[in-house]
Amino acid sequence: MTTLDRPSLASLPRPTFAHRLHRPLLTTTVAMAVLAVFSLCAMAFDDRMLLGESVWLKPLKFAIAMTLYCGTLAWLVAFPHRGQRLTWWMGTLFAATAVVDVGFVVVQAARGTFSHFNTQHDAVNTIGQYVFMTGVPGLFLANLVIAVTLSWQRVTDRPTSMAIRAGLGIAVFGMALGYTMGFSGKQQTTDAAGHPVTLAAGHTFEHGQPAVRDGVAGMPVTHWSTAGGDMRIAHFAGLHGIQLLIVAAVVLTRFAPTVSWLRTEAARTRVIGVLAFGYLGLVALLMWQALRGQPVTRPDGETLTALGLVAAVTAAGIGLVYTLSVRDQRPGRHSTLSAAARPHASRPPMSR
Repeated sequence: MTTLDRPSLASLPRPTFAHRLHRPLLTTTVAMAVLAVFSLCAMAFDDRMLLGESVWLKPLKFAIAMTLYCGTLAWLVAFPHRGQRLTWWMGTLFAATAVVDVGFVVVQAARGTFSHFNTQHDAVNTIGQYVFMTGVPGLFLANLVIAVTLSWQRVTDRPTSMAIRAGLGIAVFGMALGYTMGFSGKQQTTDAAGHPVTLAAGHTFEHGQPAVRDGVAGMPVTHWSTAGGDMRIAHFAGLHGIQLLIVAAVVLTRFAPTVSWLRTEAARTRVIGVLAFGYLGLVALLMWQALRGQPVTRPDGETLTALGLVAAVTAAGIGLVYTLSVRDQRPGRHSTLSAAARPHASRPPMSR
């Protein structure tokens, strides 16, 4: 083969975005989606209950959450960026840890007992609790490294990049909230077979720390507590804010051609920044409400005041972005600035 016959690097086919998708995370996403369907079917045929809810409800919720989050991470790390090897390995660590952790949740559901905070001394539970103690920090660390690696880079258009950076940061905060549940206090309850079980903690904060707090009263579908402060709400909101911010960036881009003040990337990026700040305030408010032992369905005056403050600051931020965008688009503004700068730019150099 002559030199002219050899294909150049430029002529070689480049991998498409689909080919760059993170395979371990993508596989985990599909597996979690299958698990969600399986859990729904199991709920229809298995009538065993834990704290007033189906033993398969927790696997279902974990499967849905991991489907959303692993799918999002698989999409994120597919963008060309610096440190791709590091994020690929962190994504693989996240996928493997998610499979192991959720797998233990499924095993315990099948056994009719608790996966989280269970202090029983049988071999399966002992091994599983060790898995949790090592696996959950692995999830947190992998997500943190990916967030830090992508936070100082622009991987796509500016509004979506802002949504990714802010969403990953909020997700790290949301993951960290899971650790606060360990301070909610012990509970004494029974498993699906009626055997007594001591739980080292729970997800509900309640004044006086009654012997049973989780499952006493819950919302439909989610079973989030209506008797005390449920930290799962803030935990869930923090984890999945990134999806909402990315959707917001897509919606803003869709309306940009028809809404004049959203036509520039700078304006849309600012809007995403304001929305991210407001959403972080909402997650912090939900955390504060849970730690005070207050049900999300019964907010007091302090909570409503704080919610109003978050909404007002967010609305003021959007209003400021609108004002700046309209001002920048005012006819003659750029020409005036150019005219003001032209004499200075055309001034002849000083003679020596």
